[in-house]
Amino acid sequence: MTRIAIIGGHGKVALELSRNLSGEGMDVTSFIRDPDQREDVAATGATPVVLDVEHSTTAEIAEALRKHDAVVWSAGAGGGSPERTYAVDRDAAIRSMDAAAKAGVGRYIMVSYLGAGPDHGVPEDNSFFAYAEAKAAADAYLRGTDLDWTILRPSLVLARASYGGTAMLRGLAAFPGFIPVLGGSQSFRPVAMADLCASVVRLASANGGLGRTLDVGGPEAVDQATLLVALRGWLGLPQAPVLRVPDWVAWPAI
Repeated sequence: MTRIAIIGGHGKVALELSRNLSGEGMDVTSFIRDPDQREDVAATGATPVVLDVEHSTTAEIAEALRKHDAVVWSAGAGGGSPERTYAVDRDAAIRSMDAAAKAGVGRYIMVSYLGAGPDHGVPEDNSFFAYAEAKAAADAYLRGTDLDWTILRPSLVLARASYGGTAMLRGLAAFPGFIPVLGGSQSFRPVAMADLCASVVRLASANGGLGRTLDVGGPEAVDQATLLVALRGWLGLPQAPVLRVPDWVAWPAI
């Protein structure tokens, strides 16, 4: 039986991924920071193991990864201070790569984001800058390892649960009285959570995509206004007029 280790096992992607992998007959270990998350993880069919990767050494992570066939990194600081973002999304991620090599786990799948890289273009005074820098560094380090790596860069992930970009867009779509469109020039290729998880399952169960960076997006590009109007209808709310907020006003929020 294929044994998969998921680091960051209580995230929305990781929980859904655990259900998919377990449903395919794989033995899934989900590493989590908070012991209170064990019940949620166990409900997906995965085995929860408490491991705070932010404060764990390479040797400690390696010991936890032994006898697994593949590692999926789906952890993140989830915002907060730049210091913690670098500590988790860059430093802990890099330690996990070294640990995988040390433990003899050759397969490593990194869940990144669309646009990640040294040319991410996020201004230094933007709150997203630390995350963009951390992911760029972690992805670059992974490419330089001898692991059988794949980097997945999903577009905006849409799911029933609100989190991340989905939560922000839901909030805009459900705004009372009108729909504020921030900037309005952005376009998205939103990808369904199920499709993203299916991609990871295929990569984990076969040796496809080795040494490749794969962008994962939906079949159609839609602008922000179209997406928000559709989300509002999906939420069962009455139609509302669209109010466009200029780029120079909206940029600090996006």
